[in-house]
Amino acid sequence: MTDRDPDHDVPVARVRPRVLASAAGFLGLSVTAGVLIAAMVTPVVAVAGVAAETGIQVFETMPEALAADALPQTTDIYARNAAGDPVLLASVYEQNRKSVPWEAVSLFVKDAVVSTEDPRFFTHGGVDFTSALRAAIGNAASGEIGSGASTISMQYVKNILMQRAEAIRDKEARQAAYEEAVKTSMDRKLREMRLAIGLEKALTKDQILLGYLNIAHFGGSVYGIQAAAEYYFGVNASELSLAQASSLVATVNEPNGLRIDDPDNIGDNKFRRDHDVLPAMLKQKAITQAQYDEAVATPIEPKITPPSTGCHAANPLGAGFFCDYVQRVIENEKVLTDPKDAKYNTLTRGGYDIFTTLDLDLQAAAVSAVDEYIPRSTEVLDIGSSLVTVEPGTGRILAMAQNKDFNADPDAVSAGNTAVNYSTDEDYGGSIGFQAGSTYKIFTLAEWLKDGRSLNDSVDGNARALALSAFRDSCQGAGSGTYSPKNDGAQRPGSMSVRTATAGSVNGAYFSMAQKLDQCAIRKTAEAFGLKRADGKQLTSYVSDVLGTNEVSPVRMASAFAAVANAGVYCSPIAIDRIVAPDGSEVPVPTSACSEAVAPEVAATMASALQTVMQGGGTGAASKPRDGVPVFGKTGTTDSEKDTWFVGATTRLATAVWVGNVTGGVSLRRTSVGGIQADLLRHRVWKEYMTAANEKFPGSDFPDSVSRPVRD
Repeated sequence: MTDRDPDHDVPVARVRPRVLASAAGFLGLSVTAGVLIAAMVTPVVAVAGVAAETGIQVFETMPEALAADALPQTTDIYARNAAGDPVLLASVYEQNRKSVPWEAVSLFVKDAVVSTEDPRFFTHGGVDFTSALRAAIGNAASGEIGSGASTISMQYVKNILMQRAEAIRDKEARQAAYEEAVKTSMDRKLREMRLAIGLEKALTKDQILLGYLNIAHFGGSVYGIQAAAEYYFGVNASELSLAQASSLVATVNEPNGLRIDDPDNIGDNKFRRDHDVLPAMLKQKAITQAQYDEAVATPIEPKITPPSTGCHAANPLGAGFFCDYVQRVIENEKVLTDPKDAKYNTLTRGGYDIFTTLDLDLQAAAVSAVDEYIPRSTEVLDIGSSLVTVEPGTGRILAMAQNKDFNADPDAVSAGNTAVNYSTDEDYGGSIGFQAGSTYKIFTLAEWLKDGRSLNDSVDGNARALALSAFRDSCQGAGSGTYSPKNDGAQRPGSMSVRTATAGSVNGAYFSMAQKLDQCAIRKTAEAFGLKRADGKQLTSYVSDVLGTNEVSPVRMASAFAAVANAGVYCSPIAIDRIVAPDGSEVPVPTSACSEAVAPEVAATMASALQTVMQGGGTGAASKPRDGVPVFGKTGTTDSEKDTWFVGATTRLATAVWVGNVTGGVSLRRTSVGGIQADLLRHRVWKEYMTAANEKFPGSDFPDSVSRPVRD
């Protein structure tokens, strides 16, 4: 049977009847050749079914079957563009490999491998009689043991054993298994022969050849013909020219010594291509003389196309930290558990397509807004900034940006890059968090309304010394002594409504509210909104926590505000929409867990109060986009203005912006960055970003509030 390829002028032999070599010649071998020749010969004798004593017993006690394990493949992580099409953020892998089917490999590659490595591949049964005899005699003369005579089937076996060794997690066991797979010895050669014969019984020739091409090493971290074609020439394996294919096949002989991404190797690669590979193809009539002449005259011109490997490859989209977050979700939540060892995942070996929640339009707007106002570094403070958007009702993280580039290399960290994701919790690659400031007041507001109280109720807004014993805490009991919080600007507004106190973020008023509530209940309400400390510890319920002394992450705050916009239903943040395995099957992914934080009427009343924050005289007026889209929000500023926040939402998007000190405690109110008072930067970022975001996701009116929600 023959195939004719449109790019070939001559027919190419494919699967031909398997011919079993005669063993007659072996019976006349001199006894002086000894055990070495017998060991090399007996596999072929065994195939022919001819009895021979020397070496056969050893050979027959070896295992016959060898199953090819799933090969490590590259996993791709995607976001989506405006049209909803996937866009590659980054690829992660242990070995850069993409397994491809038979029809996706150029016939030039197949012919080059067979012609060069194993011309009788389609006629032998796994062990080449002629080559085995030649190698046996040569080894006997040179004193070498077990070298030469490797067929493609035997090389495939060796590669399978090497891959199996490299997959072992224990370092010492891995090294031992690898050395066993590659050592030059009689027993290793016998084992390869025995397993190659078993492989030939189980697989077709095309399956063996394709398996070899998908597993073969092409230098560095490049494995398999598809990754090699992409990396070295920027094309698919099906598109390789004769000159390109023969150059890659030349590499297989010495992967790291002949790889053409090193200019010093190109001369050696061309020599092997022109003097070994192409002549072998011509001799086997796989190519014509004209094709040979043209290929030899073609210079080797690599087009090195590195894969988008590692999350730093997502930095041009400002998504390196989000990419890292996705990987940590997979690790922490055991999404891709290795069936052989549950302590590990198969992310870098499994060849998955991971489709994330990231919206590239919003991500671009987020990066633009942060870059516009927040420098990578400044001499006046160690500045950091984060912007996170969560979709109300789904928990999907649509944007995640910060004022640094992602860099996981601890030896290359500078003022402009970091491995720390300011947006998330510590165990997801984040920091230990930042004090939330007055954004945390929404939980006291929620508890106030849950308790059946009203926005119109009057409270004392004056700052004053507070007896801690006057505050009820059913969790840890009341404290002792006094606490003397201040109002911003030393305000003494006297009696005021809760609505007005919220608009002006009046500390004294909120402590008056807290005195009528249970501090433990406020903490539990915050937890119902999904809030956790970024360091993983439980939220505290100290009186001072009313002002946001718990250190939290922006993604948690964005998710809490999203619950207010979602009629009081909190949905945990998620970063992954789908994961597709190489076989097309869907892998289960973490879904958003949604639960009621507060009743709908409480959420509607909270939203009403928080809308006044955005109006003239409110502390968040500077953040208002003024595009007609209804929006609510809350400012937050910590002691000494070390951290500043603005968190707000429409019915479609909830966004948290943090600007503050990564280290140190420089007052942002007393510092200018880019000619702007630094504590105002949060407003500039939020306003610019949400103005752009509202164009794509315009929110609608919030539900009407009630004068006094029904008490729980």
